[in-house]
This record gives sequence, structure tokens and C-alpha cells, in this order.
Amino acid sequence: MDLKSGYPFWAVKNGLLKTFPKLTRDHQSEVVVIGGGITGALIADELSRHGHHVVVLERRDVGWGSSAASTALLQYEIDTHMTELAKRYGEADAVLAYRACADAIGELETLAAGLGDVDFERQQSLYYASNEEDVASLKEELALRLKHGFDASWLESEAILAEYGFVAPGAILTQLAASIDPYRMAYQLFTKLVERGGEVYDRTQMEMMTPDEQGVTLTLTNGATLRCQYVVMAAGYESQAWLPEKVAINRSSYALITDPLPPEALGKLRHTMVWESARPYLYMRTTCDGRLLVGGDDDDEDIPKRRDARVEEKAEGLAQKVEELWPKLDINPTFSWGGTFAETDDGLPFFGPHEAHGPRVHFAMAYGGNGISYSMIGATLLRALIEGEEHPLAELFSFRRLAKMTEQ
Repeated sequence: MDLKSGYPFWAVKNGLLKTFPKLTRDHQSEVVVIGGGITGALIADELSRHGHHVVVLERRDVGWGSSAASTALLQYEIDTHMTELAKRYGEADAVLAYRACADAIGELETLAAGLGDVDFERQQSLYYASNEEDVASLKEELALRLKHGFDASWLESEAILAEYGFVAPGAILTQLAASIDPYRMAYQLFTKLVERGGEVYDRTQMEMMTPDEQGVTLTLTNGATLRCQYVVMAAGYESQAWLPEKVAINRSSYALITDPLPPEALGKLRHTMVWESARPYLYMRTTCDGRLLVGGDDDDEDIPKRRDARVEEKAEGLAQKVEELWPKLDINPTFSWGGTFAETDDGLPFFGPHEAHGPRVHFAMAYGGNGISYSMIGATLLRALIEGEEHPLAELFSFRRLAKMTEQ
């Protein structure tokens, strides 16, 4: 699957940081992680740091799939409101999911500090009502968050205009958010993995997966076999090809990035990511060197050639939307791109085994706007499953949730 088009900023900025060897011989490992993006990197790192021998397979170059196209907003806020999740699964599970995402930001910060040079930066998050009709639902959402101790506040339209310089009928201001360079972080994690005795192979593709009671045998396209006790399928949106049914809808999202802008032009945007209540939503954040990264205008297109043809037009549309909010900002897209992503019906990820492949094959489907935060949660969740331990989110994030979704 061609997962991106245009010129994703992280790949342009960083280039090909490192190449890893191909796996061309029969081999064995305790755990094989399939997928060399940020999700696979976080999971492999978690397992390796806790004593598991891990082999990572990536059919492209590392980080060259969806991670290169990610806009990497780290939030505890899920695309589905806590109030909506509470109606679906109960208030306790809704709060548990949000709190896990909040904890994940701190865990990512700690991990980034140990790596260095991955552009981790704390941010605030401003979630504004796109129209008057959305104010009531945002206030209801804020009330539930405050009930459970989340640090957030309400801004009226006057405060939004005075502090952030644009017009909106109201907004939730959250103190806990962050940004990162996901491409560089994936490379750093894989480099550390190799230093600890793990193995990373790129340009190596798995063709067949044969589970049995003792483990899993993987057959590569070059004919080599890889025997392991567990497989973690972390191949992003391509993982769905290994399931008998679709669990998410593939869509396309678009993004642009500007040249560095002066601090006085950015104002509070320099340390505040902004997103709206409309769906699909416009969102933006800055990079450490003061560039404005803007994304959104999602559509249902997942045919690469058609997505490719839309990138320039979508970038112009996104720039226009930002300039409508801030007329004094001159948004000139330096680079623009599109990428495939997947959405689940409830906005939650899937982690763990699927009955189609048995208990030794685990899926890591960190789908939705919280992909990196979900991946951090999934890393500890999957380690718990592999080690035979319990995890508070194992049931909610499992494929067993599909039955509940069907009932609604």
C-alpha cells in the first residue's frame, strides 16, 4: 500500500537517517514485530527494555510509511468525546481510556528525554467550537473531564479573541499536550534496540504467517523462515489485510508546513496546538523551529493516485482556512503531503490477539488521531499480554469490543 504522497516534512527534514540490513537467512526470535514505524518502535523498545529478544521487520525503509506523514500531535483528548464513550461503554471505561492517554504523554516525555534530539515539546491544546451549535456539547465534555480531575478550563469568545487572535464561540483549553518528531524518534528507538541486542531488518517482507500451539512461523518473500514465540502486527493501516473483517475505515488526511515564522506572528500558537469541533477537523501545531504545521480536510479517498492529485488543492484549502481565522498570517505551504490513516467507529484502538490467528499473534492497531499516544499505551498492554499479566485496558482495547459496537 502506498501510504503517503507529496513531501512529508519529517522525511525531508531528516533524510534517510540509517539503513538496516535485510534478513535473508532462516532465523528465530522470542518476539517479532512487523512494522518499522513509530508504533512498532515503541512496542519493540518496551519489550526489549524488559528483557525480551525482539526482531523487527519492515518492508520499506524504517519510518517511511505513515510515520513520515504523521503530524504528531500528542494529546490525551480522543477524537470521540469522553461523554460519547461513557454512553457506549460506561463512564469508568471512558475515563480509563482518557487517563491512559494523559499518562502516555508523560511516558513519551520520559522516553524522549532519554533519547534526545527528537523535538519533544510540551504544548497546550485549544479545542474550539466550530459553531454555536457545538458549544453545549463541548461544555458537557468539559464538565465530565473536570469531574474526574482533568486539568482543563473554558474560554469564552472574548478570551479566545484576546489571547489567541481568532473568533470562535467558545473553547476548551487543556494544559496537557505535546509535539514530537515521530520519524526521528522511531530511528532513535530502533538504534537503541540494536544496541541492546535486538535486531532490525528493513526491506524485508513477510509473506505468510503460520501460528501453532508453540509459536509462529513466518515465511518471507525471499523464502527465508523466521520462527518466534509471538508476533506483534504493527504494520499500521496495512495490518487490516491480515484480518477476516474490516475493523476500521481507511481515509486520507492532508497537511502542510510553512517556513519558520517569527514569534510575534505566531503569538500563543507557538506553544498551543489548535483544533476544532467540526468533523473532519482543522488542526495545527508548531515545530521547535517555529514552523506552523496544519492538517485536516480529511476525505474518504484511499486510492493513492487520486490522493496524490489532491495534495496541492487540499494544501491551498487548508492555508485559506487558517488565513480566515488569522487574516494577518500569510500561510505559504513550503511542503505539503497527504497520507492514509484509519478510523475506528468509536475512535479507540485495537491491541491484542484476534481469534482468526490465535493467542500468539497480537495486533497493534493504534488507529485515530491519537496514534502515538495509543502506541505508547499499546506497548505496555502488549507486554502485559505476552508476559501473562493483566492490564486495565486489555478488554476495552480488544477485538471483543466489536461485539458491543455491533449491538449499538
